Order: sequence, then C-alpha cells, then structure tokens
Amino acid sequence: MDIHALNCFLAVVRAETITGAARILFMTQPALTRQMQALEEELGTRLFLRGKRRITLTEDGRFLFRRALEIVELMERTSQAFHKNAADIAGEVFISGGETRAMRMVARAAHRVHCAHPGITFNMHSGNGDDVRDRLDRGLADFGVYIEPVDLSEYEFLRMPARDTWGVLMPATHPLAAQESVGPEDLAGEPLIASRQTLVKNEMAAWFGKAYDNLNIVVRYTLLYNASLLVEQGMGLALCLDGIMTLPEGSPLCFRPLRPAMQVGVCLAWKKNQVFSRAAACFLEAFKDEIEQGGYEEAVGTMSSTV
Repeated sequence: MDIHALNCFLAVVRAETITGAARILFMTQPALTRQMQALEEELGTRLFLRGKRRITLTEDGRFLFRRALEIVELMERTSQAFHKNAADIAGEVFISGGETRAMRMVARAAHRVHCAHPGITFNMHSGNGDDVRDRLDRGLADFGVYIEPVDLSEYEFLRMPARDTWGVLMPATHPLAAQESVGPEDLAGEPLIASRQTLVKNEMAAWFGKAYDNLNIVVRYTLLYNASLLVEQGMGLALCLDGIMTLPEGSPLCFRPLRPAMQVGVCLAWKKNQVFSRAAACFLEAFKDEIEQGGYEEAVGTMSSTV
C-alpha cells in the first residue's frame, strides 16, 4: 500500500463511483478498478459495497478512509516543510484548541507571524481537550490549546496569563437570570447541557459535591454554539466558560457565573522533543512574545458583561 493507492481510494470515496474518480484522476476505469481490487487483496478485506448507482464503504472501508485522510495530510505537511523559499519562511502551522477567549492570544500571534511571513498559513481545529490530545498524539497538530484541568505530563507547555470562568448559559427569561451567580442548589432538578470532556466532568463533580450523581444531564456537547441552540429552545441550561459567545443587548440568552467561583487556567502545549518546522518554530517565538507582553485582555468579550 503506497500513497498513490491511498489517493486513488480517497478519490473513489469522494466521487462515489469508479467512473467519476477515474475522470478526476485522469485514469481509465479498468485501471482504477484493478487498483482498488489490488488494495482489497493486499488488506485482505472488502472496502466497498458496489451498488447500481454508487459505491458505499464497508466498516473496514470507513476505517481505512479515516486513516488515509490522516496519512495523506501528514505526507503533504512533510512535503511542504521541505519545499520552502530560501528567502523567507513558508509552510502551515496546525493548531488544535478548545473554546476559550484566551485563543485571542493565539490569534494575535498568528496574525503577527503571517504579516511578517505571508508564506506561513494556519490550520485551526476546534475541539474539546480529548480531541486536542488525540490530534497532538497522532501528529496532526503542532500545538494544542488546553483548558485546565489537564494532564500535561507528556508535553511541553506554556501557561497563558489567563483565567476562564465557568458558569451557566440560560434563557434571559429563566428565574435564575435574576441572580448574580448560580450555586449547586440552584441547579438541582434543572435539565443541564454539559461538556463531554472527561476531566471537566471530574471538575464539575467536585464543584457539585454529593448532588452530582443526581444531576439531570440531558445533553453532552463538544462545542458551545450548538449547545446554545438547545438552550434557546428551552431544552436545558448549559454549563460553559464565559466569553466564548458574544451576547448582544437584547439577546434571548444570558450568562451567570458559578458560586462559589470556578476558574481555570489555559495552556499552549506541544509534544516533548518535538522537532518543529520553521513555520511552527516562528509561531512559537511570536506566542512567547505575546505572553511576555501580557497580551491577554481580561475584560474583553465576556458574556456576563453584556447582560
């Protein structure tokens, strides 16, 4: 199995027909059919279910599709790292991060780098801490932005001068909106929308105490925007960080911090003994400068300040 076979496989999956993929690849249909048959023989499994109009994937085919995407992406990144202009730094920087207003520091550093070196571009992936760790460990991200608590024993990291505040996103008409903050007793019996991140569950369990086992959690979410739509529909109250969403005046939603306060730090992390591309090394230096300059704006963009 080589990179050419994987690219052919991906083309077939995307086109959903051998004929369409052959046209895209500038190959004959019989040649591409033989290529796919050889790939199935090599792997010892069926990858496709061939219907009258289109091809669908078997379970093994779906597994190979995910892995092929990762392999091709890594190959492309490796190639780009060597095809650089001697007169300037070029290439892609891959960053995976959770939802936090501390990402403004990442954005400012990225903007500075791109202005100084237009050949450097950025690939941003949003996800929770489990997603970030997975992409870092598989080499699909150069850097990960983690919201604490998080186990960083296997990584190098820089802690940002930032503290994020946990609270509750709720309809502005909800009775709890009349309070300045929300305690564990206020949420007893309320339908809740909570993060699916493992360590966040542990942190929330400590804050709620004995009441945690009896919480009415109706939805687990990864990113807050979709969760906010459920809040709008009255499905529940979302436990989330402040400042992720902008709530303009007159918004149907509002944010209230937890009581007692629950604040968390934010870190930029990367694998130990990481060998960076020139583009990634350039970004890291710019990010260190942001930290030294105290580039975190504590009061900007909080949800609680808009209601």
